Amino acid sequence: MTVDPVAVADRLARLRARIAAAESAAGRSPGSVRLLLATKTQDADTIRAALVADTGNPHPVLIGENRVQELVAKGPLLQDLGATTHLIGPLQSNKVNAALRWASCIESVASLDLAQRLATRSSGVQVYVQVNVSGEATKHGVAPADAVELATAVGALDGLRLTGLMTVGANSRDAGEVRAGYALLRTLRDEIIASGAPGTADARELSMGMSGDLELAVAEGATVVRVGSALFGARPA
Repeated sequence: MTVDPVAVADRLARLRARIAAAESAAGRSPGSVRLLLATKTQDADTIRAALVADTGNPHPVLIGENRVQELVAKGPLLQDLGATTHLIGPLQSNKVNAALRWASCIESVASLDLAQRLATRSSGVQVYVQVNVSGEATKHGVAPADAVELATAVGALDGLRLTGLMTVGANSRDAGEVRAGYALLRTLRDEIIASGAPGTADARELSMGMSGDLELAVAEGATVVRVGSALFGARPA
């Protein structure tokens, strides 16, 4: 695949400007929101072009892979650039070892069983608890009513660092509904920290918002937005 590095750099600059505008509109400090590149189906050359274009940024982009097989395939091709990689898709128990080799953060912990499997094989990997704020059957994540209990259990596990929560916003054209889901995640985060439970003090990250709704997420306190199509274009059907 031929990659146009100039086009990639231009789209990245426009995306960063969009995030900066959202931070300003929400009264937040510049750089308070990290950009995670959702790189599902993107080849290593395309991702490399984005990482190179971002060289020197004081808040460098993160890489987010949905599938362990892509994480494993692309990891060796990009490791020289030193980018931080998150796994943002579901993780099967038989792929834990492979995921831990290439990801420094697992954003999709939605059960204590998975957290325990990670803990027995890790010496400090960061994890986010994934919450299904919309209740949609097509989305992964623990129910909001169970999120605090799961997060406190995860935080108590040796071998893991609970550093935040993640969600996928409601599939709705109603901005109010989408924003309410993001507000709920923020409320859950605050409740987890306020609990004072062991291992929860660092659970401050909120990974929420994508290409179509990142402004709503930033307004509700997102610290990480996961963007794919706004940078890479729509994925093939």
